[in-house]
Amino acid sequence: MDKHARIFIAGHRGMVGSAILRALTKRGYDNLVVRTSKELDLRDNARVAAMFAEVKPEYVFLAAAKVGGILANSTLPAEFIYDNLAIQTNVVHQAYVHGVKKLLLLGSSCIYPRDSPQPMKEEYLLTGPLEPTNEWYAVAKIAGIKMCQAYRRQYGCDFIAAMPTNLYGPNDNFDLQHSHVLAALLRRFHEAREEGRPPTLWGTGTPRREFLHADDCAEACLFLMDHYSDPMIMNVGAGAEITIAELATMVAEVVGYRGDIHWDRTKPDGMPRKLMDCSRMTALGWTPRIPLREGLKDAYAWYRQQVGATPERSL
Repeated sequence: MDKHARIFIAGHRGMVGSAILRALTKRGYDNLVVRTSKELDLRDNARVAAMFAEVKPEYVFLAAAKVGGILANSTLPAEFIYDNLAIQTNVVHQAYVHGVKKLLLLGSSCIYPRDSPQPMKEEYLLTGPLEPTNEWYAVAKIAGIKMCQAYRRQYGCDFIAAMPTNLYGPNDNFDLQHSHVLAALLRRFHEAREEGRPPTLWGTGTPRREFLHADDCAEACLFLMDHYSDPMIMNVGAGAEITIAELATMVAEVVGYRGDIHWDRTKPDGMPRKLMDCSRMTALGWTPRIPLREGLKDAYAWYRQQVGATPERSL
């Protein structure tokens, strides 16, 4: 991408979108196009079409999405499928209509079957039933992938799709009703330390998960924009996994909580394991750089700033 190219980052206030914006700015790209959700509702096709006609972006990072953990997916299924389908449909189609040179759609590891062989290869997509606790989001993201592939096949559009593993970092959502597991753990242990009470965590702690810092994901997205053009989706992961119980222990250490942990085994675990096979990405020459513990410290420092936490020594 030329340093002066018009680049639209959809979802620039979210965790991944803001990381992409930071990465582009750091590299000297000076014609970045962003819109808040109030300025541009990506679910509104007419407004999306008008923006594309006015701005004429040359490149698009589609990081806008309605996301959340098990609780949010379970309680807001209609919103998860409608909002994500609408956002993707409008942005991808208008990118085609207005001649965008390249578009990258961000998906998620939850698109793979619940009982997918591990580690999960890109070709395992649509080979089995989805995990029921996140199928609404997964179905929408699969539709976005297929839309990119269809526009590439029919119109020759250079639209690609990246599937990151579980992400975390600055600008994550720490709302306990809608957050993902790692953000929820950081908040719960922070509050447990401040209030002097043991946290209660969902499930058994046995599921295994892989985590990638949002800044690493952003670097991968820029790398793919420069080095990848193919209909096959591309996995983007950290290459290592950890049980939720082990993660909880690590988060407790980072936060400085030293008390008991209660597990509510009546709550669902979600998929038993989600390890990405990232050998194709590695073969292209990209690997992540931020270790999990270091990344957790970064995410926790950002969270503390947002909540105005007292100095760490007095917690």
